[in-house]
Amino acid sequence: MKYNYVGETGLLVSELCLGTMTFGGQNAGMWDNIGKLQQQEVNELIDAAIKAGINFIDTANAYSFGQSEQLLGQSLIDLKIPRDQVVIATKVLARMDDKPNSTGLSRYHVFNSVEASLKRLQLDYIDILYVHGVDPKTSIEQIVQTLNDVVNTGKVRYIAICNWPAWMVSEAQTIAKLKGFHQFIGLQYYYSAVSRDIEHELVSMAAHHKLAIFPWSPLAGGFLSGKYTREQAAEGSRRINFDFPPINKEKAYDLVEVMAEIAAAHQATVAQIALAWVRHQSGITSTIIGAKTIAQLNDNLASIKIELSSEDLKKIDAVSPLPMQYPGWMVTRQSAYRN
Repeated sequence: MKYNYVGETGLLVSELCLGTMTFGGQNAGMWDNIGKLQQQEVNELIDAAIKAGINFIDTANAYSFGQSEQLLGQSLIDLKIPRDQVVIATKVLARMDDKPNSTGLSRYHVFNSVEASLKRLQLDYIDILYVHGVDPKTSIEQIVQTLNDVVNTGKVRYIAICNWPAWMVSEAQTIAKLKGFHQFIGLQYYYSAVSRDIEHELVSMAAHHKLAIFPWSPLAGGFLSGKYTREQAAEGSRRINFDFPPINKEKAYDLVEVMAEIAAAHQATVAQIALAWVRHQSGITSTIIGAKTIAQLNDNLASIKIELSSEDLKKIDAVSPLPMQYPGWMVTRQSAYRN
């Protein structure tokens, strides 16, 4: 396992991060379709991940309405994992009950949410707190001020962002820098070989602001696991009951076929090739993987041993092109005089 620096923080995290969306899920609506792992199964996954060198674990208060945080926190205790040997990330935004202020990024909800997450996790502090998405009713300046203050309490070490457009991230970073506030250190965004949208603006923006990128769903909700082909989909697969995140399936089928050829040459699985592709991309710090079984986890872990050749990458690029968007194509065209 390799360890990469998170932006300019000096913090080192494993090149793979264990996601915990499969933890819990009982009687939790859509989460039933993602995973129903309970304490013993969670402990086995966490133990295997730690022994493999993973030191970065990602959860969210929203995952199974707090069950994921509870199971993760208890697992750290059960396994006697030293607190200073793991980097724990969780999130804030989602509605956790039917009270009017139990959602969003208001100062009220952020502070309450941090306290609630710490109780469920049975921890004194959160290493990385993500804002889980956009709150259109709370100003960016107010959000940045709140996050700065929550870090100053000592209950959160670093702050990061999920699912914001690039212009909002840049504005938040600028406000924080001008006011001397704590700045965001990284971005957790959906990124896979079949869904490369972040390459339009977010990747270059992250490089400009020296932000780490932590891709979620690198297997596109399991579609790039090798279980899905034009001929069939494996029984019990997550996408049968929970078809998310959205993808162009025809493009994905083409991609799976190419990845299967590359996988055969590497004596690997399609999932391992898909994960290796993400790891090879510019700006990636740690890729978030999820699993329901030890076998799935071990398969994902083995992806770090795969080094794709330039020819492999070209083959994948040929079937997963990112169409240029305006003004991107105009910038490229008009900048040619500087070449």
